[in-house]
Amino acid sequence: MAARIVMILTGSIAAFKACAVVSELVRRGHQVRAVATPSALQFVGAATLEGLTGEPVLSGLFDSGAALEHIRLGRWADAIVVCPATAHTLNRMSAGMADDLTGALFLAHDWTKPFLVAPAMNPDMWRHPATQASVRRLLEWGVRLLPPAEGRTACGEVGEGRLAEPPVLAAAIESAAARPVRRLKVLVTSGGTSEPIDPVRRLSNISTGATGATIADHFFRAGHEVVLLRAAHSDQPAAPCRNELFDTFDELDQALGRLLGGESFDAVIHAAAVGDFHIMREGLVSSGLGGGPTKLDSDAPITLRLEPNRKLVDGLRGRSLPPGPKIVAFKLTSGAGADSAAVEIGQLISRAQPDFVVHNDLTWRAAPPGAFAAEIHGRNLPSPLRCAGRPELAHALESLLTA
Repeated sequence: MAARIVMILTGSIAAFKACAVVSELVRRGHQVRAVATPSALQFVGAATLEGLTGEPVLSGLFDSGAALEHIRLGRWADAIVVCPATAHTLNRMSAGMADDLTGALFLAHDWTKPFLVAPAMNPDMWRHPATQASVRRLLEWGVRLLPPAEGRTACGEVGEGRLAEPPVLAAAIESAAARPVRRLKVLVTSGGTSEPIDPVRRLSNISTGATGATIADHFFRAGHEVVLLRAAHSDQPAAPCRNELFDTFDELDQALGRLLGGESFDAVIHAAAVGDFHIMREGLVSSGLGGGPTKLDSDAPITLRLEPNRKLVDGLRGRSLPPGPKIVAFKLTSGAGADSAAVEIGQLISRAQPDFVVHNDLTWRAAPPGAFAAEIHGRNLPSPLRCAGRPELAHALESLLTA
């Protein structure tokens, strides 16, 4: 859904990156109004911002015809963003100064809507006690921070302080401005587990984590709070949602216990491809070399003994804090007929009691990226929902979980 966004640019060389953010937001269909301080206009021209937004640029608090824009703009906007936010701007905002348009917009802000700041400055300026104290105060008042990145800054120094990259900022702003029917806190698991055979060899599966990454991206951009628990080598979403990593079955198991037992979620979308087996270390035999930190001899015969893992999906509801989340389970089959797939899905529903089951068959995977068809089964669905690919699946899941 298109949002209305006020973008405030202040006097930093990173203003050119803010123009890229504006361009990306407009490309995604959002309406953007630009406010530029006189200092910002020393770095980028008003004509650039007007060309990107299609709207005149506001700068002075007392510009002709704009005396009440600090009120009107705040009421019009779904979100206000200061990007880039200089140390000077952050300190003035925290002091409640309102003798310019930026300060007046901040003091007149409707706090039912998000107000975001994306700092950009020299690393020492970012670390300075005055700046950090101002940021803490702004956060206490409800301002949302889009943290600066680490790296080389325009002055040539290296550290934390450079403006985050435009795609990351655009995704975060889009998420903040979105107004879903109901805002959910969602835990998504993604990617395949991996079990070590020796320091360089692994027992794993073909999962890329593309489905989980697509789902996390969609829910984040739609305005939901997303925690993505993903395999270390799986696809990473474009959205800057909270990421936690796992490698082995045990690491995923422990992370699920910690998250579900410590935080309340509205939904758990368990898309991770959890390995069905782990290696019994005492069963690893290789001409006198046992399993452990030593790389196995590639010329010697090896016997691996595998032991089944328990089904993590079966315990998701019992490990969750009350009142408990809605559970979305996944079932992958390979060349299964309709009757065989129905049996496997029924067994999963009987065991784990999920609210929905997403069923894929490997034969449904198509060549174009994302074109992995799926069916959603649910106890209250009259018939399975067919989704042509991952984006359609993510959209359908959001609709079902917010209903």
